[in-house]
Amino acid sequence: MHTFRVALIGKNEEHLSVLKSRVEATLAAEVVFRREILPGLASDSLLRQLLQVHPDVVLVDIAPADPDSGIAAIEILAKEPQAAVFAVGALNQPQVIIRAMRAGASEFLDRDTASGALLEAFARLHANLRGRKSGSARGKLITILSAKGGCGATTVAVNTAVALQKEYSHVALVDLAPLGHTSLHLNVRPQFGLVDALHNLHRMDASLLEGFMTELTSGLRLLAGLSVPVPLEVENSDLVLLFDLLLDHYKYVIVDGSNRLDKISHTVCDLSELVLLVVQADVSSLWSAGRVRDFLGGDPANRRVQLLVNRHRKIAGFSDEDAEAATNCRVFWKIPNQFNAIGPAIDRGNPVALQNNSEIGRSFSELAAALAKLAPNYIPRPETSENRRKEQSQKVLDRLINFGPAPIR
Repeated sequence: MHTFRVALIGKNEEHLSVLKSRVEATLAAEVVFRREILPGLASDSLLRQLLQVHPDVVLVDIAPADPDSGIAAIEILAKEPQAAVFAVGALNQPQVIIRAMRAGASEFLDRDTASGALLEAFARLHANLRGRKSGSARGKLITILSAKGGCGATTVAVNTAVALQKEYSHVALVDLAPLGHTSLHLNVRPQFGLVDALHNLHRMDASLLEGFMTELTSGLRLLAGLSVPVPLEVENSDLVLLFDLLLDHYKYVIVDGSNRLDKISHTVCDLSELVLLVVQADVSSLWSAGRVRDFLGGDPANRRVQLLVNRHRKIAGFSDEDAEAATNCRVFWKIPNQFNAIGPAIDRGNPVALQNNSEIGRSFSELAAALAKLAPNYIPRPETSENRRKEQSQKVLDRLINFGPAPIR
């Protein structure tokens, strides 16, 4: 393996000494720079000194009591393309892990990590560097979540993944549902899946990851979900690592979150570039969507969470603006109401996205094109006050009650 030149920076000299010993014990790297300080600005002299030694990797030691300075340093270092940034911190601080990865860290390692874990991280970096030389780019993570049971999130996720694979290729579908149904929608019988991948992260590489995926004739890869409804116990750091690996090897990663609302779905949504919240134009669905949006949290001005209206039908006097006011989410897409096409397609395991002669099939193709053009950040609309938003939401739901329940066809 390539011998990496490593720089160590942090605020604890004693811990940096320990890290130096562990890095060099891998026999895959040498420490060429070590400073008990973190850069606070891009113009910092420390940054110039660090870059002069041409490191391949910069290990940023994030102190548990002061994570902000470590995150700020990662943001600065990530803008310099010559070195990968590894964050080293406490695994019991999930928000710090997510912030570090969003800031630009390519790995998040336990602050008490052993040399073996460091060696595995260097191996992954080596594989990724070879991939980048061949022209590959980091993928987009899109999570599809149901506002409430029965909205059709799995159908949307499967057909979105199929449409993206058909038009753009290199797509992975991850089944994160409490009870996985994606394999039924695709008419496959997976031998391995999500649980196997999570249990083998300590030795994961590109070929092993591929082995856990189920390949369809279209080229789509499925990381199948749970076949029995048992609790999924997983650390946030393991989720971050798994999706980091997936995004290094696939152009698009579509997650069927179904109706899972727990720390797992919260973490994956935090990592996602876009979260599509699947709703229908009825009171309970829109009411639930507003609560799910609150559960996911985040900056209200960040339009990362948006609506996908499934089984859409026109209702006189009810518009997209009404749905947005009720949920505090923008409408990203609308799928037409064609249950007579969807039902048989699910039963046969033949997704409607493969049926270009149907209106709903064309809608999924157009959705795939819209996702392919997705910008990393959205321009937010002006925000109203929280009290005003709640007042608007209640008025919309009161009006919608007058239209009665949504028909199933």
